[in-house]
Amino acid sequence: MAGPHENLEHAEHAEHAGHSNKKIALLISVLALFLAFSETLGKSAQTAAITLNVTSNDLWAFFQAKTIRMTVLSTAAEQVQIEADRTADPDAKTRLTKAIDGWKKNVARYNDEPDTNEGRKQLSARAKAAEHQRDEALARYHNYEFASAAFQIGIVLASAEVITGIAALAWLSGALGIAGLAFSAFGLWAPHAMDFLLHAGGGH
Repeated sequence: MAGPHENLEHAEHAEHAGHSNKKIALLISVLALFLAFSETLGKSAQTAAITLNVTSNDLWAFFQAKTIRMTVLSTAAEQVQIEADRTADPDAKTRLTKAIDGWKKNVARYNDEPDTNEGRKQLSARAKAAEHQRDEALARYHNYEFASAAFQIGIVLASAEVITGIAALAWLSGALGIAGLAFSAFGLWAPHAMDFLLHAGGGH
């Protein structure tokens, strides 16, 4: 039979182990909470990137359509101008000149139409803005993906600490949690920070 002294040691050991397990359980819960946030934010950023990519493609397609219309009307105006210069009939010249002026006005409108925001200049600016927003959303998404990976690995290591009792795993799990928070912060406020750091580290 175990003596009073041995029983006391076993009790203290069990109490210490239980206290340690509570801390690990709390760590796992916190990491899981942060993981849920990063997954939600990542999905939102991914959806935004896809939507903005479709928007930019549509705007560039509209831009190309306007360009084709401008080219067709400009070519027609040049050809009819030659005919107008050759004709001696004043009425015919007037009709042709009127048609040419109308086409030229349409060409100018296709190129720059601030009232509707659908001229080539406006479409180009809108498409580039959508591309920039898409790139921002993709950068955020990648940061959230890194954050999620860090949180997931942290949870695995913390769970392994409960089984093995190796304290270093808990410390490593906490470090990964901090790394995950850093990536989440980058995703929220500085999505291109990692690109900048990588380029700076590479000397570019």
